[in-house]
Amino acid sequence: MKFGVIVFPGSNCDHDAYHVISKHVGQPVDFIWHRDTDLSTYDAVIIPGGFSYGDYLRAGALARFSPVMTAVKEFAQSGRFVLGICNGFQILCEAGLLPGALIRNRGLHFICEHVYVRVATNDTPYTNELSSGTVLRLPIAHADGNYVCDEVTFAELKRDDRIVFNYCDKEGNITDSANPNGSRGNIAGICNAGRNVLGLMPHPERACEDLLGSSDGREVFSSLAATLAAVA
Repeated sequence: MKFGVIVFPGSNCDHDAYHVISKHVGQPVDFIWHRDTDLSTYDAVIIPGGFSYGDYLRAGALARFSPVMTAVKEFAQSGRFVLGICNGFQILCEAGLLPGALIRNRGLHFICEHVYVRVATNDTPYTNELSSGTVLRLPIAHADGNYVCDEVTFAELKRDDRIVFNYCDKEGNITDSANPNGSRGNIAGICNAGRNVLGLMPHPERACEDLLGSSDGREVFSSLAATLAAVA
């Protein structure tokens, strides 16, 4: 199996994602420059966090027009796996690969801290080695992490079990006080209808070593690796 990490001008978590795949997952991984358009050699692509194009206009709004994103859409439509983290989640929404949008945090401030998220479903390639209801401690670092969508979309996400992670407290309770940015339904991550595209605001790649405060994020990548191995 082979992974690719897309690099936009302003990406700042690309090396974190590369490190996790190469050192913890133990699989081949390349950086993919945003002007590249050939993804044929990859089984999974990661769109990392950062501030693509300086977050001008809206976060992810310019990155969606990069040449690589046309290839990412085709890649996803072919059933291969796309993981968007933080700014990557924003880009996936702007590109129409995931519904809804990420807007300014309700407190209007940049937030950088560890939070708790609960696995809402383990029926995805990214959570199949976790149990539904498992609580993970992951860091967030964003100013535009407030997930919004209309009533129809929210109902579809719930009906189709496409809400993958919810913000919660340490005990797993989904409460407003445990919602760091005001996201609708405490949503921290969602997948597409095909379940091969996942966007999440917390950073699992920054939570793969106990030295960094948590290794809970490792299970997200091990789940994806297990899925790729099964497909192979």
